[in-house]
Formats: sequence, structure tokens, C-alpha cells
Amino acid sequence: MLSTIADYTRLTKDMGKSLTQVATQPDVSRDTDYFLSHIGNVKTIDDFLKDYRLYSYAMKAYGLSDMTYAKAFMRKVLTEGIADNKTFANKLTDTRYRQFAAAFNFAALGDKATQTAAATTGTATQYVTQTMEEKAGDQNEGLRLALYFTRKASTITNSYQILADKAMTQVVQTALGLPSTISSADIDAQAKMITSKIKLTDFQDPAKVTKFVQRFAAMWDATRAQSDTSTNPALVLIGGATTSIGMDTNVLTTLQNIKFNR
Repeated sequence: MLSTIADYTRLTKDMGKSLTQVATQPDVSRDTDYFLSHIGNVKTIDDFLKDYRLYSYAMKAYGLSDMTYAKAFMRKVLTEGIADNKTFANKLTDTRYRQFAAAFNFAALGDKATQTAAATTGTATQYVTQTMEEKAGDQNEGLRLALYFTRKASTITNSYQILADKAMTQVVQTALGLPSTISSADIDAQAKMITSKIKLTDFQDPAKVTKFVQRFAAMWDATRAQSDTSTNPALVLIGGATTSIGMDTNVLTTLQNIKFNR
């Protein structure tokens, strides 16, 4: 397996090509064809929730697969919509529910909710992207996290959004060299620490996002390289105590060269 940085660079160098490769895979193509040819026939929230194939496709597209079973919860999200700040979706910290309610805006558009670009091609694009990230994660969890953060970075406006998302929290903690145990600290203290170390407006700049993700990838690989050599009995016997801090030279070089733009 290549390093996380190498894998990340390979996939993002031509993201359009990478997404097309995933979209044309038989299972993805089959599910997308079904979704696009049937979603327009859905006129009500009940219709949507009853067609498991359509509903589960949409849930996966917005990263909500683990909540597919919670139909009563999702019905409330869709029924109230997003027009009012007091609606259920708008009160939830996780922005994915607002995105889902915006894409399938039955509250505002009624039986026309499934006719919009967001509900059709927009959702299909989201699905392919999610699938690409999941497949990447099957081989390299760090790569999945890197791709996910790259996609979500521009939506970050405050530290609490990062802390509300486990994947983004892991990326930021890793990139900053923070131990995962810091998550047990007071939430406000964590938020303050993040803003003291990161200029969040940098995440509106794709070049700076790439640099931040590259730092994460380097730290991810370095941490695992160190862990692997320190726990492998054969390597310890062959290399002695020095193997406990063994690390690929290329990874070290990368870590030294990647710095934050402040």
C-alpha cells in the first residue's frame, strides 16, 4: 500500500477522473440509475421513506447511512424543513441533516421537492463521492479521512463544527499532534485550543486545505509507522531498541517540510 500522501495525491490530482471511475463501477452505476429514474416519482415524504432503495441511497449520499433505520427521526427532519431557525434540523449540531432537508425540501416545495437538481444529480454526485471515500477507507482509513476533510473543509466556520464531527476532529487532532484523550476535556477549552492553532478562514482556500490535509496524512503515516515498529516482536529482535522510534525517511522529510500558513 502506498503512503497516505501518495494515495491522496493520486486521487485528488484529477478528482473528476477518480469520481468517474467509481461512478462506472457496476454496483454504483446500477444503484445510481435506479435512483435517478425513480426519485422524480416520489411526491411525499411517505413515498420517500417507503422506497428503501431510494431512501437508503439518499441517506448514504449525505453520510447518514448509520441513521437509515431512524425513519421517525428523519421524517421529523423532512417535515419541518429548514426555513425556520427553530426547526428540528436547524437545531441539530450535525449539519448533515440540514443538508439532507435542503436537498429534499418537502416542507417548502411539496410534491416538487424531488424535481430539483439538488435532489437528483446533486444527490447522485454526493453518493459517488461518499462511495469513493468509503472504498478508499477499506484500504486506508487515513485516506478516507483526508478525502472527507477536503470535501467538508470549506463549510467550517467555527471550532464547534469540527468537534461535532468525529472524522473532522480526528483529522485536526492528528494534524496538530494532539492526543485523542484531549476529547475528554471541556468542549469550550477544546474549541479555544483549535482556534489558537488554526486560522479557520484558511479552510476557504483550497491550496491551504491541501497543505493542512498533507500534514495530517504525514502525521497519520508517521504515527502508524512508529506504532508498527514498536509493537512488532520480530523487528524489535532484529533492530533492538532503536526500532521503537523507527520511521520512514520520506515521512520525516514530509513532516519537516509541511508548515502552516499563518
